This record gives sequence, structure tokens and C-alpha cells, in this order.
Amino acid sequence: MERAFLERLFRAAIAAAQPALCIPPHLPEPPPGRLVVIGAGKASAEMARAVERNWRGKLEGLVVTRYGYAVPCEQIEIVEAAHPVPDQAGLDAATRMLELVRGLSAADTVLCLISGGGSSLLPLPLPGITLEDKQAVNRALLASGASIGEMNCVRRHLSAIKGGRLAAACHPARVVTLLISDVPGDDPRDIASGPTVADASTCADALAILDRYGIGLPPRVRQVLESGAGESVKPGDPRLAGHVVRMVATPQMALEAAAKVAEEEGVAACILGDSIEGEAREVGKVIAGITFQAARRGQPCAGPCVLLSGGETTVTLKGDGRGGRNVEFLLSAAIALRGEPGVHGLAGDTDGVDGREEIAGAYFSPDTIARAFQQGMRPLDSLDRNDGHGFFQALGDSVVTGPTLTNVNDFRAILISRVHHEP
Repeated sequence: MERAFLERLFRAAIAAAQPALCIPPHLPEPPPGRLVVIGAGKASAEMARAVERNWRGKLEGLVVTRYGYAVPCEQIEIVEAAHPVPDQAGLDAATRMLELVRGLSAADTVLCLISGGGSSLLPLPLPGITLEDKQAVNRALLASGASIGEMNCVRRHLSAIKGGRLAAACHPARVVTLLISDVPGDDPRDIASGPTVADASTCADALAILDRYGIGLPPRVRQVLESGAGESVKPGDPRLAGHVVRMVATPQMALEAAAKVAEEEGVAACILGDSIEGEAREVGKVIAGITFQAARRGQPCAGPCVLLSGGETTVTLKGDGRGGRNVEFLLSAAIALRGEPGVHGLAGDTDGVDGREEIAGAYFSPDTIARAFQQGMRPLDSLDRNDGHGFFQALGDSVVTGPTLTNVNDFRAILISRVHHEP
């Protein structure tokens, strides 16, 4: 019963960010010239389909999405590429996208559909840098524990299309960017590394991040950053004048949708935050501490209640497990809660993929740790090995959604189903 309840909340969060719901109200007025649709991200194909179904008139375009996330479109070409480590298909799509928008006029409008995952799906390196260089840097960043903002700062300064460069290539056409946010704080620069957004960060900032995490660089990559050849398009650039950026779906909207469902079912909902970052295992401990306070003292809300949070945690890979920030968070929280009566939890990525697994996340109950010991597993060993996926799969507690065709980051829900105040 508790698992079904938590899964309903998860589905409500995902549904609130569906492009069919959030794209139509933000479509631009028909231009006197052409409408060219471009985009990248895990939700971009579904965003393109929403545009086609609600646009009256001619359009054309190209969007790139993750393998398995394509949907049928009639006028907009859908290309699939790799995520989270880029591949040649993404590079080819990025090259074609730049060619598509060059030569437009001031009478034309470019509608850019951007969602999470676009950084890896538009991997067009700057001159002198190879795709293999970008793949190596990307893998190292993913394993380093760097925040999404730090990773995207680096990506913007190694790219020929991110950091506002795509918008600059559209000049003098008008650009309207519709964003589905998957980043803490909803900074447009960090959603797919901001291909149509001006960027005030610098090559020096990117180099400092790489040095901070001890990431070794191919000499040509370091040269691009040290020379300043990788500078992004800065605020005030006249090529971006008049451009429109609209946030059409965010993690906060998804959490509010889940909270509404909970309250309709008689369970109080407390949103702890939509932009929680940090090491997944440490966030798990913190949320466990808040859970104890709610379960035993009725603060910040008394049971029955559900504690909701979002954001993007990180996993520093040190073991031989498969990673996954949501399952690592959940395993850490379950260990810290020590089988607290009446406490159940679910965590998942709203795009349906936690880490590199085709698994959205997992569920725990008060007997999760006891069941693991009965099966001969040692929860702390699984956590140390970064093997949350293996742990929850063995218990039959993985949560699998398949491609959700949207992406508003992590969803975490802790249900306190009974009142258990301490004297």
C-alpha cells in the first residue's frame, strides 16, 4: 500500500512535466518568415511532437534525443545519440543543427527546445579538440563528484555549440528557447550547458574546476582553456539581443504536483527543497535525520506525512558498483533510519534513468535492511561499492518506468505513515 502510494506521487511528478501539457501555452506567434525548430535533451523529441500537434502552419527542424527516447514526428527530424557519454551520432547532429540555422533572416524564428541531457547529446568540440577528448573529460567529471553546475561550466568552454554559440549562429533570426529544467536553481546556463543562453563564466573558471578535482587533461584541451580560445558568448552580445527564454517545467512544479496528490489522499506534504545537492550518501543521512524529527517529534510536520525533495546529488565512484545517485541516496537513508517503524521511501530520476541504468530508482520499507541481511547482503558494503542498483534489484525493490520523455531531475519521497512521538 505504501509503495503504491509513493509510486503515485512519482507518476504525478513526471506527469506535471510532460511536454504535451507544458509546451502549448508557450509557443511563439507565427513569424512572417520560417519557423525552424531545433533542440536537444531527453525530452526534446516529445517537446517537438507537442509543437507539431499545436502549431498551425509550416515548420521544419531537427532535434536530438537519447537512444530509445525518439517519438514519431512528421515535419521535425528526430535523431538519437548517446547519453551520458557523447558519441559520433551526437556530434553529427550538432554539426547539422548549426548548418540548419545559418543563413536565416530577421523574418525567421528559431524555436529551441532544450531539456536535461542536452550537454551529452550536442557534443561538438571546438577546433583542436576531438570527440575522444570530450568523452575522456566527460567520464572523468561524471566520476569525480563535481556538481552539475561545475560540469556544465567545463562543457561550455570546450564546445562549438554550447554557451550561447547556437543562438549566435541563428543571428539575425529571432530565437525563442523553451526549457524543461533538470538542474538545481533552474539556471538556464546549466540546462544542456546553455546553447542559446549567454554565459558570464570563463575559461579560467573551467580550468580551475578541472584542477580542483585533479582531472588530467589532454594537452590540446588545456591549451584551449589556458589560451582563452574556448570563451563562451557573453551577456550583452548583440547577436543574442531580443531572444526569449521561457522555463516551461521545473523540479518545483513536479514536487507541487506530487504534494497535491498526497494531500488529496489525506497525507500532509512537506517540500524540503527542489535544489538539494551534495554527495548522495550524505544527503541520505541528512534526510534520515529530518525523518526522525518528523516521526518522533512531529517537526517540521507530523505523521502521516510525506517529505518531498528534489535536486541533483552526486556520486563519487570509488567501488565496483553501477552508481546511480537516487539508489545511493536511498540505500544511505535506509541504513541511517535503522528500520524506523512506519517509514517508507522512494527515490527516482524523473527521466527514468538513474545513472547509466535503465532503472528510475528504488523503494525501501522498514524491513529493507533486515531482508538484505537475510539474503546474505551487507548494506554498508553495498554502499561502499556504490552498488545501490544491485542491492535493491536483489530485493525486488527497483522502480522501473521506461523512458518518461521528460526530465525534471531527482524525485525523493519519504512517507511517515504513523505517529510515533517520543515522550
